[in-house]
Amino acid sequence: METIRLTTAQALLKFLNQQYLHVDGKEFPFVEGIFNVFGHGNVLGIGQALEQDPGHLKVIQGKNEQGMAHAAIAYSKQMLRQKIYAVTTSSGPGSANVVTAAATALANNIPVLLLPADTFATRQPDPVLQQLEHEHSLAVTTNDAFMAVSRYWDRVTRPEQLMSSLLRAFEVMTDPAKAGPATICISQDVEGEAFDYDVKFFEKRVHYIDRKTPFERELQGAASLIKASKKPVILVGGGAKYSEAREILMKISETCNIPLVETQAGKSTVESTFANNLGGMGITGTLAANKAARDADLIIGLGTRYTDFATASKTAFDFDKAKFLNINVSRMQAYKMDAFQVVADAKAGLEKLYPLLEGYKSEFGNQIQEFKQEWNAERERLSKVSFTRENFNPEIKNHFSQEILNEYADALQTEFVQTTALLAVNETVAPDSTVVCSAGSLPGDLQRLWNTSVPNTYHLEYGYSCMGYEVSGALGVKLAEPDKEVYSIVGDGSFLMLHSELITSLQYKQKINVVLFDNSGYGCINNLQMDHGSGSFNCEFRNADQQIMNIDYAKVAEGYGAKVYRANNAEDLKAALEDAKKQDISTLIEIKVLPKTMTDGYESWWNVGVAEVSESESVQKAYEFRQQKLQQAKQY
Repeated sequence: METIRLTTAQALLKFLNQQYLHVDGKEFPFVEGIFNVFGHGNVLGIGQALEQDPGHLKVIQGKNEQGMAHAAIAYSKQMLRQKIYAVTTSSGPGSANVVTAAATALANNIPVLLLPADTFATRQPDPVLQQLEHEHSLAVTTNDAFMAVSRYWDRVTRPEQLMSSLLRAFEVMTDPAKAGPATICISQDVEGEAFDYDVKFFEKRVHYIDRKTPFERELQGAASLIKASKKPVILVGGGAKYSEAREILMKISETCNIPLVETQAGKSTVESTFANNLGGMGITGTLAANKAARDADLIIGLGTRYTDFATASKTAFDFDKAKFLNINVSRMQAYKMDAFQVVADAKAGLEKLYPLLEGYKSEFGNQIQEFKQEWNAERERLSKVSFTRENFNPEIKNHFSQEILNEYADALQTEFVQTTALLAVNETVAPDSTVVCSAGSLPGDLQRLWNTSVPNTYHLEYGYSCMGYEVSGALGVKLAEPDKEVYSIVGDGSFLMLHSELITSLQYKQKINVVLFDNSGYGCINNLQMDHGSGSFNCEFRNADQQIMNIDYAKVAEGYGAKVYRANNAEDLKAALEDAKKQDISTLIEIKVLPKTMTDGYESWWNVGVAEVSESESVQKAYEFRQQKLQQAKQY
């Protein structure tokens, strides 16, 4: 057996350089590069190996471990899970910072290789700097926290263990049914230890993504359900996007006159301009999609996890008449909603199913277009809502009194309405631009209002809705599509959580555009508390004197070196967006918007915990309403 002597870290990089993916006849490297923040746990191991020979791997220095991991996740998501970045961190706090990102990847089924450094395998210097100590076990480290948020987890305490660990990690990451974060914790002393590795371990290794096709039993059952239905609806999830099922999905929708409704992850699988696309469904959905879902007697879940937002906490459907058919590469997901299961790749499954639907047409008739026209009129109305100091009643959110809204207008020096601003952005950016968002009220506005005319240009992390993903995610998307404009749509709350990778984008000349909506508070959660009977408590950004804070975020970004703009009306906003297109460095557009000017729900309900006992009559009523809605909800 021919061997080569390498440190564990050197062997790791040599292996990563030789991993390829084969999809639909195309073959390409699977690992694009590696993000790093060096510390005492990895700088002398993986750091030394990267300095010596990174191979084709692009090496990017992050500014915050969670931030760079989110960028890696966004890259993989935008590349439809067909390419990844690895992430290396130091031990202790550096590793702990990635736990949130790992959970984000797991919730969204996104492959990413996480390489947190660990404590010493020999235990000679224990407790080493930043090491935790437990009385019940010397083996427990910070990295045990990754077990709950990883699809695959391992700890390498010997150089030879790396081989089996990597093989298992790549099997998991390249399996569409199991795709998620693989975490390999390498003891920091082991990173530098040498071993005589078998040279065959470093030969080119191709991982094949073979599309799983359905069995005949599944096809016949699915076809029978669809043909027996009068008003089927296709719920398009993220699995449909990753499968690249656009063409066959449109073909079936047009031929059979079946409307499409979308989850956050599924949006832009098929562009909004497609006649039968009724937009987002559920709590953050459109009136059109929610009406169609309510009328449906068959829900065809295509690559969806049926999260509570998509199903309106399992109240979006008429369960007395609706049946469920799920096409999903994951058997676990296919079983949800007690559905008939077709365990298959979304694209391959639809292609096999299509011939069996010959002659079938739903009974929706012109109703799909009527639903869409009604929603387009509402969208047009929302684009023109304006604020007046005398009588602000836009029929959106209006929990605040006129006096408080006037206070915000004075403090933020704005009269701009959030929906009007967002639609102005949608109207102005190039059609092939990608919009990135994650948390707050903006995902709801985006799913309802943002129209796409190019596939895969809507990038929402809503599986975990992780605040702070927005700016980091934009960097990841830019790395995936360097020739296109990327827009991070972010609220002031999320921007304050994490925006460190804006600096990384400037450092590596990866231009992103941050569009910051500032309403001086956690507006989404403020709506939640006030919707359920509570007052406005501890969600507004007010100083010790109870004055509304007006923070100059543009000045912060300008200090980093970004090109900045301030726009508090539609004319200035459009001018800023046009000028930003001409820039070759990252930009930030600060928009001061009034609170309570986001969209409200359309025939949907979200089940959240409400106090069963309260001195407040409004809270008591909210609890009673929740109990009534639970009577209508499916419980499994």
